[in-house]
Amino acid sequence: MKPPANVSALTAAIRSGDRATLARAITLIESKRADHRKTAHLLVQELLPATGKAVRLGITGAPGAGKSTTIDTLGTYLTAQGHKVAVLAVDPSSSRTGGSILGDKTRMAQLAVDPNAFIRPSPSSGTLGGVAAKTRETMLLCEAAGYDVLIVETVGVGQSETTVADMTDFFLVLMVAGAGDELQGIKKGIVELADMIAVNKADGDNIGRATMAAADYRGALHILAPRSPTWSPPVLTYSALTGNGIDKLWAQVLDHKEKMTASGELAARRREQQVKWMWTMLEERLTARLRSDPTVRAKVRQAETAVAAGRLAPTIAVEEIAQLLGV
Repeated sequence: MKPPANVSALTAAIRSGDRATLARAITLIESKRADHRKTAHLLVQELLPATGKAVRLGITGAPGAGKSTTIDTLGTYLTAQGHKVAVLAVDPSSSRTGGSILGDKTRMAQLAVDPNAFIRPSPSSGTLGGVAAKTRETMLLCEAAGYDVLIVETVGVGQSETTVADMTDFFLVLMVAGAGDELQGIKKGIVELADMIAVNKADGDNIGRATMAAADYRGALHILAPRSPTWSPPVLTYSALTGNGIDKLWAQVLDHKEKMTASGELAARRREQQVKWMWTMLEERLTARLRSDPTVRAKVRQAETAVAAGRLAPTIAVEEIAQLLGV
């Protein structure tokens, strides 16, 4: 079936690398209007053949680890090598606080004015699943527009790390030395997701502390099973401020891609991610139905009241609501 003229025009402009059209298309994807959503879905489908070639890098880090400065330095290093870099954020708190990406944008001073870089915040969807679904679509649009390195930053907490790891090829955990007991500042769950740990601020008087912290993290990684039989997560030190070690950091990302591609694990991981994306969107659609259908919404409110008062068991309430949805 031939796509509508407006979708064809958007597709052509995005594939030509038009930044203004890319920004408008992402706004279309983030819209909750039914007509916009339909157009967005057609657009993503049309652009799908032009995607899949970019390096998808997820980055998280403890507060003060220097995520913004690292992304700015790494992104500038990559654009100088001829890459086009898109920076996206996953922030489940964005609907409540406005997120931090706009503040981050001011800290990414070099990338913010780089014609070969594109920085975009996550939509304020209010739920992590909604944010993740829109971020995945945004990633595809950026790939189709010619951005060959996608950096997805998690600026939220908890489950957002898992979400970003589930939509990227390489998950980088940033840490900082000299802030007390380093191992207390890193959660086991995040370490298990890491494809690499990088200790920032290895400069000046802090080099020794960064080196010691890296040794501690290596010890911690040895007692955990790696995500992949092909890849043992390395621990590096670097300085986002001076740029020292940024080239080695990127070399590890490329080495990982080469090994995972050769073993077939990269393709398998991306297939799993596509299926997870489908389920995320399906769950979002069902949740939207709960909130938009007047009959269902009224029943949900009644059920909430009855459950809170102890008159109705949660299991029975779920059954009654599910029947209304036909599931």
